[in-house]
Amino acid sequence: NKLINEGWLIMEQDIVIETPRLILRKITIDDYPNVSQILQDIEVMYAWQHAFSDEEVSDWINENMMRYDRDGYSYWAVIKKCSGHLVGVCGLIAESADNEDYIGIGYIFNKTFWHQGLGFESATACKNYAFRNLHISELIAQIRPENFSSRKVAEKLGMSIIKQFNRLYRGEMVPHLLYRCSK
Repeated sequence: NKLINEGWLIMEQDIVIETPRLILRKITIDDYPNVSQILQDIEVMYAWQHAFSDEEVSDWINENMMRYDRDGYSYWAVIKKCSGHLVGVCGLIAESADNEDYIGIGYIFNKTFWHQGLGFESATACKNYAFRNLHISELIAQIRPENFSSRKVAEKLGMSIIKQFNRLYRGEMVPHLLYRCSK
C-alpha cells in the first residue's frame, strides 16, 4: 500500500504508473464525482462540443473499465500525490482516425489543474509505458486545431502533425489534427 498525504491510501496493485508528482491508476465507479467534475465542464469538454450528462459520464467510466479487460489499457485516473486528489484522466486508447486504426494517447484535466505540467507529466509516463511495457511502436493524438494547450503537450511529447482530417462527431464534421510519434 502507498500512503499519500495524510491518509490517502492507494493499494499498490491499483497503481499502473507512477511519476514524481502523480499516480495513474484504473478508474472505478467510485471516481464518478471527480470524473463528472471534469467531463461535465463545458470549458474542459469544448473539443467534444458538449458537457457530458450524468448518464454519459457513467457510460464513459464503464467503457474505460471494459477496455482494461479487453485491451489492457485505457484512460487512467491521475492522482496528485501531495493531495490524493483525482486531477484528471490520461491514458492510451484503441481508436480510429480517418478510417485507420491506431493507439492514441489522451489527456483531460480538471481546469483547476491546467498549466501545471500535469498533462505533460502524465502523458510522458503513458508514452513511455506504451513503448516499454506494451511494446507499441507508434502513438497518435487527435487534437482540434484550436486546442493549443493540447497541441503543445503533443509536440513536447515528440509528436508531429501527419495530417488534418474531419471527424464525424454528434452529426457534424469537426476538423482535427492527427499527431504521431514512433518508438
